[in-house]
Amino acid sequence: MESHFINKSNLDRLVKSLSKSYKIFAPVKSDNKRFYRKIGDEGLRDSVIGEIRAVEPIKSFYFPARTKIAEYFSKDDSDKKERPIAIIGAKSCDLASFKVMDYVYSQEPFKDPFYISKREAGLIISSDCTLCGETCFCVAIGIMPYPTEGFDINLSEIEGGYLAETGSSKGEKIIKEYFKLFQGAEPYAQKRDSNRKKLKEDLLEHVKKSGIPAKDSIQPAFKSKFDTSLWEETSKTCVECGACNMICPACHCFILMDQKKEDGFERLKMWDSCLLMSFARVAGGANPRKLLAQRMRNRIDKKFNFFPDTIGRFGCTGCGRCIEACPGKIDIREVLSKL
Repeated sequence: MESHFINKSNLDRLVKSLSKSYKIFAPVKSDNKRFYRKIGDEGLRDSVIGEIRAVEPIKSFYFPARTKIAEYFSKDDSDKKERPIAIIGAKSCDLASFKVMDYVYSQEPFKDPFYISKREAGLIISSDCTLCGETCFCVAIGIMPYPTEGFDINLSEIEGGYLAETGSSKGEKIIKEYFKLFQGAEPYAQKRDSNRKKLKEDLLEHVKKSGIPAKDSIQPAFKSKFDTSLWEETSKTCVECGACNMICPACHCFILMDQKKEDGFERLKMWDSCLLMSFARVAGGANPRKLLAQRMRNRIDKKFNFFPDTIGRFGCTGCGRCIEACPGKIDIREVLSKL
């Protein structure tokens, strides 16, 4: 990995140049929250590169909530190609979700061509977190508040600009092409490391208050509590809205639906939620997870038991979005603390 310094003005110039080849999205602050917005001629003027992750997960750019995957008996057979997407300001918790998403959608024998094409064509310019969010707990499950992998270029905010680190050949190519916009990194690396250490310490102190078990004891603790009243207790306030699934960067389940168009039909792939009663229901009405408590347990099981066994890491990235989204005030940190 190579590191270079880029000041804020030159980063803006870089983004404007990249916008000729990519549709660029970056976080913009509104009501003290951050939302991804398409970057136009204004550049990064209103964007927030540091701070904490955006409200929406970046999975929505590669695995949209609604995707047309086929159409038939239609007169429109054109192949519409769009510019690839570049994400600026993606945080470590979102990048960690790609370990799950790539496993689900990029593995033989069932590869998803829609997901893979977006991933391969896209560009990710990630950034370090500079704040500790109220619901963040990434460090409790082994994820740092700064990216260590999964990016093309990562930006660490330093006074006056950013320390840019390459993470792929695509990122190296971009820096080489626009090398005149960058400076040497040596004077800034120590400050970056100091900032990272301070934020990690703040997060560890923040996480202590939640009582989450040590990372290596979470899966064994879950197995020991599989058949307990914890799941009935946890699901008491759940209204089955599915918000926790939709906002999670690693939740990946979908349902197929056909609908009529003016001329023909189209098949859609749409996000689904494992907390909905209809999720596991089969023909004839049989449902292996009819009770809400069973579905709640299944959701936690997949994140903290199934995926550690399958890919060697949790299916949760500690982003805390589900805590913010839940109208029933269910806090996954509290669930883990009761294991």
